[in-house]
Amino acid sequence: MRSSTPRLTPVLATLALLIGAIGLGVGSTGWQWPWGGTSDAMAASLVWDIRAPRTVGSFLVGALLGLSGAVAQGLFRNPLAEPYLLGSSSGAALLMALVLNLGMGWVVSTEWWAHVGLTGVAFVGAIGGVWLTLALARGATQTMRLLLCGVVVGVVLGALTQLLMVWSAETWRTMQAFMLGNTALLGWTSCAAMGVVLGVTLPLACLLSRVLDALSLGEEVARSLGVPLGWARAALVLVLALCAAGAVAQAGLVAFVGLVAPHLVRPWSGARHRALLIHSTLMGGVLLSGADLLSRWVIAPQELPVGVLTAVMGGLYLLALLYRRGL
Repeated sequence: MRSSTPRLTPVLATLALLIGAIGLGVGSTGWQWPWGGTSDAMAASLVWDIRAPRTVGSFLVGALLGLSGAVAQGLFRNPLAEPYLLGSSSGAALLMALVLNLGMGWVVSTEWWAHVGLTGVAFVGAIGGVWLTLALARGATQTMRLLLCGVVVGVVLGALTQLLMVWSAETWRTMQAFMLGNTALLGWTSCAAMGVVLGVTLPLACLLSRVLDALSLGEEVARSLGVPLGWARAALVLVLALCAAGAVAQAGLVAFVGLVAPHLVRPWSGARHRALLIHSTLMGGVLLSGADLLSRWVIAPQELPVGVLTAVMGGLYLLALLYRRGL
């Protein structure tokens, strides 16, 4: 199985580059040749200022979700674990809804602050949701308690968010794009921020891959092998939280990518988590960049919410998986 890593990695990388190249030519009216024409300067500006950062950004969002999904499934030893399990999405949504209801002018007064400020609010909210889960679970020492507290935090914060959205029609309209997932506003600043997060979390996750290998054998076996489960779980939760917060802050609640990506690559990744983490990262990027491409193209000049598209595609895949396994 060791040879699967060099085989699958270039395939996924090539597929990502191919989708990215196509993405440079898909605009609001469907496919358009990205170079040439009556105004080369305008075409170049359209490609490099709008289409290119959106294409790169959608890949990075998917990569963060794919990585966090693989970490979550390994940490909780549950194939249905997903990036938002510890309350990151509900924390981000609640803080955004609260800020919008309070009408904080320094966040929404100008276009620049509306983009940077709300993105920062979502990131802080996502980290806050995970912190609340850790506080209720009294740390990351017990996986089952951490999982249950994450579910409770997600339900409670989600209910409070819905209450705030019902309270204010303006908040409802603003939050709708966030709740459905949105890649239309991704720019080079967003790409840089997500690139930094991925550059920190992917190497850290690979360093912790042996911990995930040991946990897959059971906690008692991992403890007998000398794995310090306390700090190892805390480090894995940190990776999960940073990846989920970075993705949610930039693109909202994109469903199913983090859940499905590890499943798609697991048959070719072998028993070691290091290969699975790398493959899941690439597959998540391929899935979301492909979904973003379809969301721009299918009903152009209108766009489909990318989160709705990934939810439909992910749901159909899981149904097909259940049917194939006879469940």
